[in-house]
Amino acid sequence: MQNNADSNMLVRRSIHTEYFSTGWMAFEFLVGLYSGITAHSILLIAFGLDSFLEIISGSTLIWRLRKEANGASQSEINRAERRSSLIVGSVLLLLSVYVIGVSLFNLVTHQAADQSFSGIAIAIASVILMPFLTLRKRALGKALHSDALAEDGMCNITCAYMAATVLVGGVLTALFGWWWADSVAALVLVYFIASEGWESFQAGRGKD
Repeated sequence: MQNNADSNMLVRRSIHTEYFSTGWMAFEFLVGLYSGITAHSILLIAFGLDSFLEIISGSTLIWRLRKEANGASQSEINRAERRSSLIVGSVLLLLSVYVIGVSLFNLVTHQAADQSFSGIAIAIASVILMPFLTLRKRALGKALHSDALAEDGMCNITCAYMAATVLVGGVLTALFGWWWADSVAALVLVYFIASEGWESFQAGRGKD
């Protein structure tokens, strides 16, 4: 059993980790969205929008951890987590539909994305950073017996997969000028977005 001092220390470390993670997601959102708009890349736009949803998720978890630090009841914390999961899951599923529609339109009309070195750079940084955040959150979640924190760590792994997909699509477009690479990679990205969204949606529909 953990004493109160150990538990409070773990909660503080978790909050600091979430602050860093959410701050990075804000940076990733700005760079990804800007790069996607300037390069006309649906892949980068989707990556940026998913990062924005990660900001919402991370902010909710910070609120949940601060509630725990202030002694809120577990039932209150659980209700807040489910409500957030339902909202984020729904938006992720809608984002998947959007990405599919635009990607298919681009393939039919032969729309090509321009090179985006800033997009490639942010993808490389995310591929490197996300696994470290995943390991830390899973370790803290296990120590605190918090499934929500551990699951948030898995969102970081999803982000790493998405960044790798962005990287592959960006490199193929930049090196070979394959007009279809961005749209095809975006359709691959939908798998990660939709999987994460469905899992979050189902969690949000859970009962007390």
